[in-house]
Amino acid sequence: MSRPPAPLSVAVLGAGSWGTALAAVASRRHRTVLWARDATQADAMANTRENARYLPGSRLPGALAITSDLSAALAPLAAAPGHALIILGVPVAGLHATCLELAARLPDLGLAQAPVIWTCKGFEADTARLPHEIVADALAMPDARGGVLSGPSFAREVAQGLPVALTIASSHDAVREGATRALHGAAVRVYASTDVAGVEVGGALKNVIAVACGIADGLALGTNARAALITRGLAEMTRFGVALGAQAETFAGLTGLGDLVLTATGDLSRNRRVGLEIGAGRKLSDILASGITAEGVRCARAALQRARSLNVELPITEAVCAVLFDGVAPMTAVSALLAREAREE
Repeated sequence: MSRPPAPLSVAVLGAGSWGTALAAVASRRHRTVLWARDATQADAMANTRENARYLPGSRLPGALAITSDLSAALAPLAAAPGHALIILGVPVAGLHATCLELAARLPDLGLAQAPVIWTCKGFEADTARLPHEIVADALAMPDARGGVLSGPSFAREVAQGLPVALTIASSHDAVREGATRALHGAAVRVYASTDVAGVEVGGALKNVIAVACGIADGLALGTNARAALITRGLAEMTRFGVALGAQAETFAGLTGLGDLVLTATGDLSRNRRVGLEIGAGRKLSDILASGITAEGVRCARAALQRARSLNVELPITEAVCAVLFDGVAPMTAVSALLAREAREE
């Protein structure tokens, strides 16, 4: 009989809701360290076995190590470089800085070929780059192996052990295999893909479309309107993705249609919640000041900028930007969408 593969040594960098949930999943079968930049947060999590800031009420496994020392988080991986996996649970805004820190450390630790996967969704605000473009620039190691993990997933449900299906996309077999070994099993299913751009565009645009659906629901426009926005939003995502080199069929899967439906309709969706508040008449500045963070708000203008550079029309994204940033009334933006010329689907 063949022996089962050796356990992995996993470092999850970023102790937000999603990084914490993935660290909890991985720690049930593999040696896992969760790194939090905030030392006070790391100490509190280690002592209480709970991420009270991002996942209140979810108990963290006793086997999960937690630290604010990046060297300590990476050290176990250096002891078994052939069985190492790094998961970046940081937002798009923090991805570049985190990768620069890794680039300065991984070669000396013998981890230049360690699989690195990221989970953030969106376009970089200043450059309109997708996450894989940010990683390629900041990590800048010829032997680097990277990929994106995405799919329809609320961190709270994953932390509770509820079923979820995810996609790992990479051009490297070792990355797809590493992510699958680390996370696949029990209530978590992991599917493999090579379409990194498609998975990333789906993850970014679905947040913007979810804001639009929230606005429509806040205006009480009905379920017909929501269905139309989801359907035409999917077409918008696909058109944009193909222009960036993605495979059209990717958008019919978990990271396209699946993630879009979840984020546009789920009660735990922060992007939909922002839209609901906008539709109800609240100002964006007041909504954000209340503590809600939504990646669709952060990346909408960057996505539109990138699309325009490719001569790709994103009418729903354009309408969302007009409402969020240009002072256009939500109903006026909806009327502009309805006034577009008829066309073949």
